[in-house]
Amino acid sequence: MKKASIKSEDYQKYYQQLILKKVGIPGQKKIFRAKVLIIGAGGLGCPLILYLAYSGIGNLGIADHDKIELSNLSRQVLFTKKDIGKYKVLVSKKFVERINKKINVKIFKERVNKKNIEKIAKDYQIICDGTDNFKSRFLINDYCMKNKKILISSAINKFDGQLFAFNFRKKTPCFRCFMPEAPSEELNCESDGIMTTLAGIAGSLQANEVIKSILNIKNHSNGNILIFNALDSNFRKVKLLKNPNCKNINLHG
Repeated sequence: MKKASIKSEDYQKYYQQLILKKVGIPGQKKIFRAKVLIIGAGGLGCPLILYLAYSGIGNLGIADHDKIELSNLSRQVLFTKKDIGKYKVLVSKKFVERINKKINVKIFKERVNKKNIEKIAKDYQIICDGTDNFKSRFLINDYCMKNKKILISSAINKFDGQLFAFNFRKKTPCFRCFMPEAPSEELNCESDGIMTTLAGIAGSLQANEVIKSILNIKNHSNGNILIFNALDSNFRKVKLLKNPNCKNINLHG
């Protein structure tokens, strides 16, 4: 692995992070070396990509098969009208490179499924789930658990959001403990609508959890659900317990 170093320009650029006792030069070097995969470059993925890039993440993977549509522009903050019809991963990569050419960006212009998830995710220790369907969420959860990855996941609907943080290198419940089976009706932005600012809040919270995980800061979010509402600005944390009937019970440890 190439040794990360703090150059004069980096010191000036990340000065506000470097003077934090929980970050410092050692912490910023960890951020430079980090390998993070974002699955889904939509309402959640865009602010997540934005803040990770500005934080100095050294290696960023972005997986999404969709092209940009006009309806995306109200909440997917990396894109503009001139990007309509282009692949999200291509526009996202160019955006990151404008922020920092030193970031190694690898893109996957395909839908993540059982056949390709190992190929896409194997080189990344932290996986961020920004997908909008339960089939993908279960797949990513099961893969991360089996391979002891860190999973940072978020879900948004209407005015409500949820944030999940699972460090599967430790004993922890998983997403299936919270929701063993997919509901009969899929909930997503297309069917139910979404508050524009909610996507920004949720994606930023995901980015924050990623940085905490990289810095190995004691994380009280692990195995918990953060539930929040964009209308009343109410945040509450709920402890998630291991479900003895979970499909992945043998992997819980």
